[in-house]
Amino acid sequence: MPGSHVTEDAPTARDVRVVLPAHLRTLAGVQREVIVTVVGPVTQRRVLDALEACFPTLGGTIRDRATARRRPFLRFFACAEDLSHDPPDTVLPDEVASGKEPFIVLGAISGG
Repeated sequence: MPGSHVTEDAPTARDVRVVLPAHLRTLAGVQREVIVTVVGPVTQRRVLDALEACFPTLGGTIRDRATARRRPFLRFFACAEDLSHDPPDTVLPDEVASGKEPFIVLGAISGG
């Protein structure tokens, strides 16, 4: 089409749903679920990068600023699966990338 500059190699932007635990919702001043735009493959790293870009107050609360490792007592879930120990660049399920299912950040419970 004349004037069209779209190529097959252009990265795709996707809106991803993210569910946050109460303490992070309060810090960010948001509701239970937010939507972030992820460009390229939808991975944990890209979702969290987009989340921290939209809500700078969350920087360092989900991942350590120096190492980018998940903070203790936080877990990541999607499609009823615990993804907490998956490498951060693992592609998330298609249901998350399509917006059908959320990426969930959950506060772990400890104690006895």
